[in-house]
Amino acid sequence: MVDARDTTAAKLELELRRGALVLAVLSQLQQAQYGYSLRQALLQRGMPIEEGTLYPLLRRLESQGLLASEWRIEDGPPRRYYRVNDAGEALLVELTATWHALVGTMAGLLQGDGT
Repeated sequence: MVDARDTTAAKLELELRRGALVLAVLSQLQQAQYGYSLRQALLQRGMPIEEGTLYPLLRRLESQGLLASEWRIEDGPPRRYYRVNDAGEALLVELTATWHALVGTMAGLLQGDGT
């Protein structure tokens, strides 16, 4: 039998990770990458992401004007390469600053810093 606390913790952890995925993806697309290489780069840095999450996210970020993409044929089948464009780079800078501020705030809260 699955402990309800384990299920709740897993769901909440997933929510936390989802909130960080856009920042994680943007951070890895300063050089052009295709989906699989991006998945591997994120996995190697401790941020696994499922294909069913990554590809819709890439399409959404592109439709929002934050990524540029192009098809390339190199060693193997055609692949769509994504990279941040100027708007994506500006958002990356903004979200990075927000992330660092949030981490600082949370560190204070979790340490019980009452100031």
